[in-house]
Order: sequence, then structure tokens, then C-alpha cells
Amino acid sequence: MMGVLHFIVKNLHQVLFLTWEHIFMVTVSLIIAMAIGVPLGVLITKRITLAKRVINSANIIMTVPSIALFGLMMPILALIGQGLGKVPAIIALVLYSQLPIIRNTYVAINNVPPSLRDAGRGMGMNRWELLKEVEIPIAVPVIIAGLRTAAVMNIGIAAIAAYIGAGGLGVYIQQGIDRVYPEMIISGAVLVSLLAIVIDGLMAGAEHLLTPKGIQLQKRLA
Repeated sequence: MMGVLHFIVKNLHQVLFLTWEHIFMVTVSLIIAMAIGVPLGVLITKRITLAKRVINSANIIMTVPSIALFGLMMPILALIGQGLGKVPAIIALVLYSQLPIIRNTYVAINNVPPSLRDAGRGMGMNRWELLKEVEIPIAVPVIIAGLRTAAVMNIGIAAIAAYIGAGGLGVYIQQGIDRVYPEMIISGAVLVSLLAIVIDGLMAGAEHLLTPKGIQLQKRLA
């Protein structure tokens, strides 16, 4: 363990740079995935057949190993000069993020109590106002939980993206294996794990802050 700590301290500048690269990839992919997944999850709430197809498609993407997905994208993106690096990594992370985001959004909107919808309609709200003022605020905690799952999962997948030149903390794991350098491998694994724990904690805090006070009180009384 002391060897790992010594390695991290000795290479602190590079550690910070690779950590920043890792966070950059995960953050950009999560923003794009949220912009796609949340509206799509809302869209399919009233279309059961479409919902099954969309969620099944997202499930199928999740079954594809990340290395295989990178391999499939490389020749396609090579046509525009982006076969290696952060672009295919971010696209892969966006694809892997869709299942937890779409599924959580879909489930959260569908689980809004009918009585609250009826109350909104009774106040004269149209479909958009009902979504904006009633359904989304109540669904936010579950949607954030989906984003939280996607973020933590993507931190691990982003480590594998080092094999296609995307950078990030996975560089230490890749180079450590190539050099048979245990301290480097363990340092990379530990740093990826710590980053996942920190991000999970921050997302949990965001989930708590964005949960309506009425729902928080309901949970305490339950």
C-alpha cells in the first residue's frame, strides 16, 4: 500500500491531469445522455409499445462489451478522423447511460399518483403544464438516481477507454499491465474507485437537495 501511495504522490501532477480527463469524459457524456434520455423517457410514458421497444434497445446496448463497442465504432468514426480518442469514448458512454436514465424517467413519471394528476387537471392545467408543474418535480429524485447510476457506471467504463487513446485514469491500468508494474495498476484502480465514490456522494447530495420537501417528509414518516 505504501508503494501505491508513493506512486500517487510522486506522479501527483499527472494524476490530477488524468483525473480531470476522466471527469471531463464522464461529465460530457452524462450531459448529452441526459439531454437524450430524459425527454425520451417522458415521451414513451404514454406509449407502452414504444416504451418496450426503446427500453429493450437500451438493454441490448448494455449487453455489448465496451471493448467490442469501441471496436465497432472505430472503423465508422475513422471515416471522419475520430476512430481513436475521446470522441468514440464519449459516444460509447452516452449509449451505455441510456438504460438507467430512460428507465428511471419512464418509471418515475408513470408512478406519479393519479390523484395529483387529477388535481392538476382540476386546476385547468394542460398536458405540458401538468408535466412541468406536477410530474417532473415529483419524478426528479428517481431521475437523479438514474443519472447517479449512469455516472458511477461510466466512471468504470471510461477506464477501459484508455485502450483507444481516450486518456483518463485507465491509462495507469493499461500501462501498468503492459509494463507489469503492480503499483501503477493498483494506483489506477484505487483512483478510479475513489472517483466513483466521490461522484456517487455528490450525486446523492444533489438527489437529496432536489427532492421536494413533502416527499422527504413522507420518507421520514414511512
